[in-house]
Amino acid sequence: MTITKYSQFEDLDAAMAKDEPFLAAIAFDGRHAYMGHIDECMEHHILLAKAGLSGGDIDQYFRIVFDRKSADWTFVCPVNYKNISDKTRRIAAFYKDGFAAISEFLSEIGYLCDIAIPKRYRRHFDILAEDG
Repeated sequence: MTITKYSQFEDLDAAMAKDEPFLAAIAFDGRHAYMGHIDECMEHHILLAKAGLSGGDIDQYFRIVFDRKSADWTFVCPVNYKNISDKTRRIAAFYKDGFAAISEFLSEIGYLCDIAIPKRYRRHFDILAEDG
C-alpha cells in the first residue's frame, strides 16, 4: 500500500509522535491511502482535495479518524459497491474489505489499535441482523 501523508504546515511524523488525531482515506482496492492531520484537513473530502484528488471521489475510499488508541470508521457503504445489487451482501462485503484494508493501513503506519464503528453509522448492522 502506498501511503501519502499530506501536510502543508506540520511535520506529520512529529504529530504522530505526539499522538495527535488524523484522518485517512484508504482506497477500496487497498493500493493507496492518504492521511493528514485532522486540524489541517478537517474532513475526508478536504483531505482528498488537498492531496490533488477530486473530493467527489470520496465514495471510493474507506474513511477513518484515528489516533494510537482507536480508529473510528465512517461506515457508509455506497449503493454501487462492487456492483453488488443485494444490499445485505453488499454491506457484508464492504465490512469485510474495509476491515482488511483499514487494518493493513494502520499496521503499515505502526498503529495497532481498535477499529470502531460509531453508533451513528451502525444502522447497516441492523440490516445484516435482520437478514442473518
